[in-house]
Amino acid sequence: MKKIFLEVSEEEDGDRIDVFLANNTDMSRSRVQKLIKKKQVELNEDLNEKSSTNVSVGDKVLLNVPKPEKYALKAQDLGIDIIYQDHDIAVVNKPVGMVVHPSPGHKDGTLVNGLLYECKDLSGINGVLRPGIVHRIDKDTSGAIIVAKNDFAHVSLSAQFKQKTVNKTYLALVYGLVKTKRGTVKTLIGRDPYNRLKMSVLDGKGKMAVTHYKVVQYYNNYTLLSINLETGRTHQIRVHLDHIGYPIIGDETYGNKYSKKAFNGGQFLHAHCIEFYHPRKQRRVSYRAPLPKKRIEFLKQLKNN
Repeated sequence: MKKIFLEVSEEEDGDRIDVFLANNTDMSRSRVQKLIKKKQVELNEDLNEKSSTNVSVGDKVLLNVPKPEKYALKAQDLGIDIIYQDHDIAVVNKPVGMVVHPSPGHKDGTLVNGLLYECKDLSGINGVLRPGIVHRIDKDTSGAIIVAKNDFAHVSLSAQFKQKTVNKTYLALVYGLVKTKRGTVKTLIGRDPYNRLKMSVLDGKGKMAVTHYKVVQYYNNYTLLSINLETGRTHQIRVHLDHIGYPIIGDETYGNKYSKKAFNGGQFLHAHCIEFYHPRKQRRVSYRAPLPKKRIEFLKQLKNN
């Protein structure tokens, strides 16, 4: 059990006790509220059981923090490629074919399993020793993912995604020669009414989705695109590129018979670069994830041809 002793300053006079504790520790407000419910907070040596209690200048607050619980999932050596890590975050280059988070159909072999093995300094997310997943990419999409190692980083990164201040750039190889070198696709996207496993562009319903693209390189009958998103809808890039007639090669769900046969290494979609505010340093940082070897080799073949 870790004990944290704090005293309320003039600037904090009148704050709620959960806000006061969240502002003075690396824990999220929800985590503090759980500890209050578990009777782990004292105010002036008396037990405090309400998150809404207001503190006054000079008040003494004691917070008892239990050791983080062990995560139920097992750690696995999956050879995870960590581009960068410190005590707060890790940036990972997720391989093709790997699911990010465990589910009934994927109980191990996931990115989370691999991170439990690679990251030895996890301090807990909401009291559990696990990596904090703040965003995901599809199983057969490769590239950069940010992971939080503690509550402080998890709260900051989650807020940045909600406020849309995280910039992500993708690379996609599509079938066909894209005529417009720069463009924007803006549609409504929702669940396909005829296939519940797919998303589709819908007329008059769904959620707004905006995708910006520009041509990087032409290869015979293929185009390499750089893509930025204004919104983050499920399968957005794949749906939009198919909608404008340029499906991603290797995409078994949204491609056509020509694009599906062109590449057998999963959909050729890669989260190439991610930019955000570092939670602790409070400055913009940017990290690039190299393309998988098989995809680099495929591009070389196209160039040579």
